[in-house]
Amino acid sequence: MNSLRKIQSVIIRLGNRYYKKLGIIGVPFEKGQHKKGVAQGPEAIRKAGLMKELELLGLDVKDYGNILYKAKNVAEVDNMTHLGDVAGCTSKLSEQFQQILKKDRRILTLGGDHSLGIGTIDGHVKEKGDIALIWVDAHADLNTNKTSTTGLFHGMPVALLTSELADYWPHLPGMDWQKPMLSIRNVAYIGLREVDSYERLVIEKFGITAFGMEDIERYGIHDVTYMALSKIDPNDSRSIHVSFDIDSLDPLEAPCTGTPVRGGLSLREAIHLMEVLYRTKRLNALDIVEINPYIGNKYDVRLTIGAAIHIIQAGFGYSRRGLRVPEGVTDIPLPTVK
Repeated sequence: MNSLRKIQSVIIRLGNRYYKKLGIIGVPFEKGQHKKGVAQGPEAIRKAGLMKELELLGLDVKDYGNILYKAKNVAEVDNMTHLGDVAGCTSKLSEQFQQILKKDRRILTLGGDHSLGIGTIDGHVKEKGDIALIWVDAHADLNTNKTSTTGLFHGMPVALLTSELADYWPHLPGMDWQKPMLSIRNVAYIGLREVDSYERLVIEKFGITAFGMEDIERYGIHDVTYMALSKIDPNDSRSIHVSFDIDSLDPLEAPCTGTPVRGGLSLREAIHLMEVLYRTKRLNALDIVEINPYIGNKYDVRLTIGAAIHIIQAGFGYSRRGLRVPEGVTDIPLPTVK
């Protein structure tokens, strides 16, 4: 029995050590949408003291810098803007994502627009296999080039990634590296409130797990989070990926984003969501996207970036109850009596 306990103790320590290692990737990419400024998101978050806040959590953090890419020279595809840039950026991102996961680090990806999810999730699936994806967003991002009203990639990543929707796409030059290997049954939406008619049809047709704001109002964010997990990870065994669009928050909480929709998540709800997912010990990747420092005044920018950092902290171990004391400390220190 003693030897079994020793083995269990070693496993727990090793698990905790892995869960303390974090890699950061910046993706200053904005060609998946049309508003200038989203590419400045990674720099703005870093300058706000992100590294210090993460290190205060006791994390072993390594910043791998920003993705550098060359646009692929590809033929145009109807209603798909900047395909060569998206293909070039996301293929590099997928490669680096896989390399960092191989180093036993969880990953924080700083966007950039939401098209970057094509690269992060592709890399996660290729390295970990059967992952669970939680897409926190006001929008479903389920359009194809045939249904999109804009031709912008940041409204298409989920449709590109999921195997059930593969037949709805033409051949995409430059995207041969990316195969839709993620089942739509492994995807859960949280925070939806602006869904196109075609996207709603897809959600209903395939029975996608989708919680809109009215569901959060009815059940509360705590129960919604657990209901989502029970659907997409029923055996508590899959590596979890959260792709968090800042526009899932109400614009009063995060005004600096390109497609704001009123009536969204409160910051408190978003933090609770991330706290629950952190406690699963299976949250291995977080994307934070669509922060645009060019929108709004200085106060708006501080408010939005501050919200993003709170969300990141909650996903990587910050507790509102207070952090645990360092290992080996067992009592409250008494004052020195002179």
